[in-house]
Amino acid sequence: MKKLTILLLVLAALTSCKVSVQHGDDAKSKQSSVNTEALKSVLYMQTAAEYRALCYQTFNFGKVRLDNYLKRMNMSKKYAIVVDIDETVLDNSPHAAQSLIDGTNYPTGWSEWIKKAEAKPIPGALEFLNYADEKGIDVFYISNRKEELKEATIVNLQEVGFPNVSDETVMLRTTTSGKEPRREVVSETHEIIMLFGDNLTDFLPVFEKKSIDDRFGLVDKYEKEFGAKFFVLPNPSYGDWEGAIYDFDYSLSEQEKLSAKAKMLNGFME
Repeated sequence: MKKLTILLLVLAALTSCKVSVQHGDDAKSKQSSVNTEALKSVLYMQTAAEYRALCYQTFNFGKVRLDNYLKRMNMSKKYAIVVDIDETVLDNSPHAAQSLIDGTNYPTGWSEWIKKAEAKPIPGALEFLNYADEKGIDVFYISNRKEELKEATIVNLQEVGFPNVSDETVMLRTTTSGKEPRREVVSETHEIIMLFGDNLTDFLPVFEKKSIDDRFGLVDKYEKEFGAKFFVLPNPSYGDWEGAIYDFDYSLSEQEKLSAKAKMLNGFME
């Protein structure tokens, strides 16, 4: 009943925008377009069985690859798996949904959501990481959540059952959003054999702030790493894939961002 009420509220808001368009209210017409775009992304994550299937597929194949590593474990260092947190092991779609309902945008409500420590595991993540833990692999959680949210993050991860969660293994953002320095800290004592994330910067620093063409080229360059060492989770709601469309200029208005996205559409008619 709660989910139905939320959806009806959002649809009602969108409907009111469309009605106002008929009366020439251009501002609400723009907001309708923005909301419709976000609505489909959130609904995909919350209602599409295909989304769950993709997550299970990623972690199931990760288990196959891990088993292969375990057969030839002969490194001098202990093995580690590094995972991102948001939209990789924890599902934050309720925050995105609430933003739609309230007509707000990130970061509004983000800290409040994290402090509730109620995010559920991404399908397959809990089973996979506990399997890795049982096999003696150390798990590290490298996220760009702010350091001030570390306590709530640890509580959330622990309460839903993720392994190896501690002040040392949960590595949040302090001075820089780049994750490579934190991965290097892990590499001092461990051999990182697998990385899981929803953004390309969860794997290598070369992906940071790159154009769409450069991101394509780099993915092609490292194609053999995907499904071997790098494992990507689907995230249609946000990420560098979106920022690259408007050159990472996050100061743009929502309508300016939407216009930039529309210009990137590649149809088949002249």
